[in-house]
Amino acid sequence: MPLILAVDDSPSMRKMVSFTLVGAGYQVVEAVDGVDAFEKAQTQVFDLVLTDQNMPRLDGLGLTRKLREHPNFKSTPILMLTTESSDLMKQAGRAAGATGWLVKPFDPIRLIEVIKKVIK
Repeated sequence: MPLILAVDDSPSMRKMVSFTLVGAGYQVVEAVDGVDAFEKAQTQVFDLVLTDQNMPRLDGLGLTRKLREHPNFKSTPILMLTTESSDLMKQAGRAAGATGWLVKPFDPIRLIEVIKKVIK
C-alpha cells in the first residue's frame, strides 16, 4: 500500500486530504509544515509527497527543494496542493522540482486520478 506524506498547516485540510487518500487505499502520514515534513522524511520513505505552499517555518517550495537534495527523494513524486494558482508560482514549483500542481479546493476524484498517474 503506497505511503503518502500529506503536508498542510490547516488541520481541517489535512483531515480532508487524509480521509480522501485513506478511502482510496493509501496510507497517510500527516505533517503540520515543511519542517515537520522534512523531519518525518528523514525516518521514512514515502511514495508521494502532497504539500501545501503557504505554511509557517518552511513553505512548500522550500520543502520541495530540500527533499530533492535528499537521495531518497530524487525521483519521488511531489504534488503541490495549494490556493496559489498563478503561472509564476507554478513555474517556481517546477523549478523547485514539483511533479504537479493542484489548486484548492480540491476535487477528491481528480486528486486520486493524479496520484495514480504519478505513483509508479
